[in-house]
Amino acid sequence: MNGPLYSCADEKGCPQPFLCPLSRVIAGTAVRVKRLSASPEMSHRLRELGLCEEQNIRLLSRQHNLICLVCNARLAISNQLAETILVEPLPSPGKKR
Repeated sequence: MNGPLYSCADEKGCPQPFLCPLSRVIAGTAVRVKRLSASPEMSHRLRELGLCEEQNIRLLSRQHNLICLVCNARLAISNQLAETILVEPLPSPGKKR
């Protein structure tokens, strides 16, 4: 494999090679949720909304809030909350791992 499958929106890059906070993902990127590091109450609420571990989502927009496509519904979350959601990239349809 030659480099990452996606790049972070942050010039510092991601802390781990294949895990990145959702807040650092470039809009339009499809990712898989790997870990929720928010408070237990907030993590429970995110799971109720469909944003749970192993769920595939797409980051649609990075404006004041982040807008994600989760289970065919748009979900807006704060940048601070997105920092607690660790994701891994999904390969683009045209790319092979």
